[in-house]
Amino acid sequence: MPFIALLVFIAWPARAAVQEPPNILLLMAEDMSPRVSAFGDPVAVTPNIDALAKQGVRYTNTFTAAGVCAPSRAAHILGMHQISTGTQHMRSGARGYFSVPPPEVKAYPELMRAAGYYTFTDEKLDYQFSGVRAGSGPFTIWDAEGTSDWHGRNNGQPFFGLINFQVTHESGVFTPLGNLPHSPTHFMLQLMRWWKLDDVESGIVTPESVVLEPYYPDTPVVRADIARHYDNIAYMDREVGQILQRLDEEGLADSTIVIWTTDHGDGLPRAKRELYDSGIKVPMVIRWPEAYRPAGVEPGQVDSRLISFVDLAPTILGLAGITPPDYLQGRDFVASNAPARRYIYASRDRIDEVPDQQRAVRDDRFKYIRSWHPDLPGGHPLQFRENIDMAREMRSLHEA
Repeated sequence: MPFIALLVFIAWPARAAVQEPPNILLLMAEDMSPRVSAFGDPVAVTPNIDALAKQGVRYTNTFTAAGVCAPSRAAHILGMHQISTGTQHMRSGARGYFSVPPPEVKAYPELMRAAGYYTFTDEKLDYQFSGVRAGSGPFTIWDAEGTSDWHGRNNGQPFFGLINFQVTHESGVFTPLGNLPHSPTHFMLQLMRWWKLDDVESGIVTPESVVLEPYYPDTPVVRADIARHYDNIAYMDREVGQILQRLDEEGLADSTIVIWTTDHGDGLPRAKRELYDSGIKVPMVIRWPEAYRPAGVEPGQVDSRLISFVDLAPTILGLAGITPPDYLQGRDFVASNAPARRYIYASRDRIDEVPDQQRAVRDDRFKYIRSWHPDLPGGHPLQFRENIDMAREMRSLHEA
């Protein structure tokens, strides 16, 4: 009996030192390149994300696996490039079918749920093997869909949440209601925008203050559309601030790892849908509570390693203490023994009604893009994109 008591006494401190798994909150803006002050943009008004960056780490060479939402989101949620899982053609559901990933492949939040995490997401799914909205995908991935909070979990249960910010979506650049809609889609998206947003910011960034990329013509229409994009970014930043405030008020900030990023580049011509950096390079910030901060990581740090969106699944699983499955194609970039990436890869296939096939590879200096349709010009007419004033104007200028 004394021997048993001694074993218990020795084992107890080790058991007490076991750390509870962290909460993990992934905040994902839509259709947005690194137009953030903390990432060097002099025009952006992003005080909440800037503050998050001061408290965390900026990852300045993060790339999505596609330049458009549904394939990019499929690669993210499965941790595999979309061309490996049959999820590469943009918006498969609009063509009458859902993609079917290999049977052994699971969305990583499902693996977290099986390990005891409470998982939730809001209204946006859009994985190619689901529809766009909540309730249209496999019921095994999330404990709750259509919600932006963690309140449905059991007492003390860790949570993983994915919250999306639609205000920065390409449709937010469409001319607002009050002008003649250019298509039924234009009208419906603008009506939804008016219904969803409580106080659309405008005039925060003036067209005159916009710094144009060299591939855009300097016209009032182009400046107005990009200024509207910046205003939407400011609105998104305010929403991020409200979520971070909720974490503080509920005493969860010290137990929650916050990741903020975007699903691909700007929802503007020559960016969204493309494999240029303007289409796949995105900002990413991770804020580590002190108790979960990896060795060698300091607040305000900049990490310039190449990171792919397929790296998020193994990294988040690793943060949760879950062994990543072997089929994942990314790597845990937070692990102490993580090898540096030499290359990132991206792909583009059918985009809505337009067939295509392109592949890209990039290191820290160069990018190579191969096209199987060299006869298909860039910036070709695309029904959805034609709702953007600057896209129509640029086409008119080219044709003239």
